Amino acid sequence: MISKEKTKMALEKMYAMFPDAVGELEHQTPFQLLIAVILSAQATDVSVNKVTPHLFAAYPNAEQLANAPLETITEYIRTIGLYRNKAKNIKRCAQQIMEEFDGNVPETREELMRLAGVGRKTANVVLGDAFDTPAIAVDTHVERVSKRLRICKLDASVSEVEETLMRKVPKEDWVKMHHTMIFFGRYHCTARAPKCEVCPLLTMCQEGKDRMKAKQQKQR
Repeated sequence: MISKEKTKMALEKMYAMFPDAVGELEHQTPFQLLIAVILSAQATDVSVNKVTPHLFAAYPNAEQLANAPLETITEYIRTIGLYRNKAKNIKRCAQQIMEEFDGNVPETREELMRLAGVGRKTANVVLGDAFDTPAIAVDTHVERVSKRLRICKLDASVSEVEETLMRKVPKEDWVKMHHTMIFFGRYHCTARAPKCEVCPLLTMCQEGKDRMKAKQQKQR
């Protein structure tokens, strides 16, 4: 693995590439963010943003979503993967918020993870973006970039990736780092066709150097 100092150097280059990296799920309240993040599991932010404006116009808060017919919720989100299960989860989540938290989204990881459809990653996104609480949500982009740059071990689990990043990155930078690494992975260091030839981090990335070497040999 690379050192804490090299991790900092890598992140500084990512920050320079994507200085305005933010969460791309559209929302107006912590509740709407929570629902959007639940819907985004195994789906793209783009696909979620296509359905949530209509969903939130009809059911903007926990009380209204909790009382909405499941069939109607399902229709609103049917273009998203796993929509039937997600419809059940977001309705139950809204009911739990009404029953257990007086209609307010809880502000601790432990309480958030008691809600239907909410795992650690979802809870961390809500903590960071809704409540400005330092947290690192490890999605596929964060995991891929961390492993390609050897910030963490190649065989690290999601929780181990999170723990490694927490050790190597200052707490006050966790949310910024999370969004920047997502942008870097989503728009530059993509899964299938990373832009290695124009990457400022190529010298730090063994996988990228191997990829470029293979490409050059193929062209000969």
